[in-house]
Amino acid sequence: MERCTCSSSSQITHIIILMCVFVVMSETLVHGQGTRVGFYATTCPRAESIVSSTVATHFRSNTAIAPALLRMHFHDCFVRGCDASVLIDGSNTEKTAPPNLGLRGYEVIDDAKTQLEAACPGIVSCADILALAARDSVVLTGGRSWLVPTGRRDGRVSLASETTDLPGFRESIDSQKQKFSAKGLNTQDLVVLVGGHTIGTTACQFFSYRLYNFNGTASSDPSINASFLPQLQALCPQNGDGTKRVAFDTGSENRFDASFFANLRNGRGILESDQKLWTDASTRAIVQRFLGITGLAAFNVEFGRSMVKMSNTGVKTGTDGEIRKICSAINS
Repeated sequence: MERCTCSSSSQITHIIILMCVFVVMSETLVHGQGTRVGFYATTCPRAESIVSSTVATHFRSNTAIAPALLRMHFHDCFVRGCDASVLIDGSNTEKTAPPNLGLRGYEVIDDAKTQLEAACPGIVSCADILALAARDSVVLTGGRSWLVPTGRRDGRVSLASETTDLPGFRESIDSQKQKFSAKGLNTQDLVVLVGGHTIGTTACQFFSYRLYNFNGTASSDPSINASFLPQLQALCPQNGDGTKRVAFDTGSENRFDASFFANLRNGRGILESDQKLWTDASTRAIVQRFLGITGLAAFNVEFGRSMVKMSNTGVKTGTDGEIRKICSAINS
């Protein structure tokens, strides 16, 4: 928007001067109420480096913390927006809902928060720690970095009943699209963000039904590559341990790359909802963009863009929400 230039000429009426001041003030307020890169540059200059070093320290002792933190940020943003409501303890909070029972990495967020409170008391939100930690996790596993807008504030409400907003492992592409669209995310964002499954693992209980009696057919899911099926059945025997962990991205679970998409093309997707990205024509064309060497470069760029877009979903800024002192509890 072009800014007003207020002149002292006597020909300019008092009302126009007031209008000019109002427009400038409005622009300033709108800018001040949103997230922005470098939000803590003056109030807590070391904020991002503290989060980064904390995540790196935990990653060195347990590489599984990277996909865990990435997943936690996603689960936070899809329920009430990116407001750290997923971190709140208590009965019937988001943390207690079935989709979140497998979340890990709370100790990393708590560790970073403790250090930030010592350096800059009451300044850095838990929601921003989550957003930064997700980016740092991708970088630690070989992905490309991106600038994270900060300035989120923490929510004061967390309800297990609202976790139905999260996409499920058996959902159709149409249903997934609807849930992403409700958050202002399009079909490309859907494919790109699900591509985060290039790192990490899932449990047998979330896909073993595909291996033995898929939809009551007494057979396996036909979209599973026939040569891959015995490998999955060996990892997850019928009536076996449902909590056993299996890599989302076979052969590359600890590296942020584009091989996840090649596995979908080859019928080696683990979750039914993931494999549908290839079997559904509306998303297959997007998956194809991320195949091969050029696909990796494109995926890295688009992942950062979609993460920024998602991380600005339903954020609380300005005077909305609070800056929690402890990430697992709202301020008293």
